[in-house]
Amino acid sequence: MRRLHLLALAASTALGLFVGGWAYFASAAFYDSFPGVLGSWVSVDGPYNEHLIRDVGAMYLALAAASIGGLIWRNEIAFRILGIAWSVFGLLHFAYHALHLEHMTPATAIGEMVALGISLLLGIVLLIPERMPSHRG
Repeated sequence: MRRLHLLALAASTALGLFVGGWAYFASAAFYDSFPGVLGSWVSVDGPYNEHLIRDVGAMYLALAAASIGGLIWRNEIAFRILGIAWSVFGLLHFAYHALHLEHMTPATAIGEMVALGISLLLGIVLLIPERMPSHRG
């Protein structure tokens, strides 16, 4: 299970750095074209707000930094805390977008829900306790 936790942390780190870096350091480009090849998910949901997008970027970067800490220290408490943080964020983020799909094409909406579902799943994986070794005598 520890290997699965490390994979979830590595993927969460990559996600946080990608989304956070783009939103924080290129907020207008993020607004106009995120996620890129799958369409534009942000600009269809309201007017550009640099402050809000940079805050979202900072939050993703903070989650990525915490995930890097989990990769360095590799202990069960860190995995659970990071699982809580990523899962709460992922669930709330997923729920908001699930309730606001009316301005998207069906293909774009499906892509967004799949991507957000994977992000949520990474947090949930971190909540799964590590299996205890069996002591058979």
